[in-house]
Amino acid sequence: MSGAEWASAQLVAAARDGHVESLTALVANTRPHVLRFAHTLCASPQDAEDAAQEALLILFRKVGTLRSITALSSWMFRIVRNECLRRLRPQGWDDLGGLGAMESPEDEVIRHLEAERVARAIAALPDVQRRVLVLRDVQGYPGRAVADSLGLSLAAMKSQLHRARTNVKAALRH
Repeated sequence: MSGAEWASAQLVAAARDGHVESLTALVANTRPHVLRFAHTLCASPQDAEDAAQEALLILFRKVGTLRSITALSSWMFRIVRNECLRRLRPQGWDDLGGLGAMESPEDEVIRHLEAERVARAIAALPDVQRRVLVLRDVQGYPGRAVADSLGLSLAAMKSQLHRARTNVKAALRH
């Protein structure tokens, strides 16, 4: 979907120029598209809402840097994707202060690259598998809670979790 389908060139231009009503209309027109995309990428509805909200805040603050109307949708999708990936990273991944040993710059780069590989593998999973995996393995919710929150039987949740783990392992082998 192109940015032109989200808003007119005049609306984007007026928003870029700081016209408050145009900026409000641009954010309102963009919200459903951003939210729909966030729901396909993020692990939970709450993460999707948060990622979409963050993307819309960035649009609000930085619309003046937008080069053209055709860049609007790709720009917003990239922001949402990055926000969803950020939410997939394990809590405390960047906080290693309590380990006592300093990490070398090389180790830090390797750790960061591995985290990105895992996040991409998880993001590439089918929707149900991604949600099950993130809720169960990343966020640590009990199996019954994950199954109930996704409207699955416990057996179906376990099956989806097994498939998700298998798919992530396969993706990381390549």
